[in-house]
Amino acid sequence: MMNIILHPTYFPNIKHFVAMANAEEVCFEMDDNFIKQTYRNRANIYGANGKLTLNIPVVYSQKNRQKYRDVKIFNDENWQSNHWKSLESAYRTSPFFEFYEDELQPLFTEKADFILDFNLKCFEVVCVCLQLDLNLTQSTTFEKEITDKTDFRPLVNAKKETAPNFDSYTQVFSNKHGFIPNLSILDLLFNEGPNALNYLESQQLNVL
Repeated sequence: MMNIILHPTYFPNIKHFVAMANAEEVCFEMDDNFIKQTYRNRANIYGANGKLTLNIPVVYSQKNRQKYRDVKIFNDENWQSNHWKSLESAYRTSPFFEFYEDELQPLFTEKADFILDFNLKCFEVVCVCLQLDLNLTQSTTFEKEITDKTDFRPLVNAKKETAPNFDSYTQVFSNKHGFIPNLSILDLLFNEGPNALNYLESQQLNVL
């Protein structure tokens, strides 16, 4: 088992969780700059029409470099309510939506100010749902080259994705659009329930 470093993201995708479930120690990168069009503020779920991206709007300008931890959420949009409605319509008929609903719903009603703080809160709730107990640390400075851990930080890039060779599981709309791999952990949780952790621990992720 290895020590890894990766970015906290919005309801991390299955690749992120496979890496974490199979690691001895997980370090979250806390000192990087915010970059747009990454999983820092987006998650993919399986909607009735196929893959659906949930984006958290942020107050951010490319001109001034900003640390991820300093980026604020743009709360003038009613994004939390919209995301919850999307999750409900996507997963209401899944086997375990109701099982986890009470744990997750408060995340979409309590106002959140900073994207990183919110992502960490979502992550904590998901770990409780998964019954996943991780040995977690946080970085204190940004290091471009990592020598003492396996660097899974590139997983944050939503654009440069290669499809993982993961086992398929039953998804709500798979009879319409087939199996869609590497969606948000919520897809696995709502479809597989208490078996989700076994699934994560049994998958292999190639070192980047």
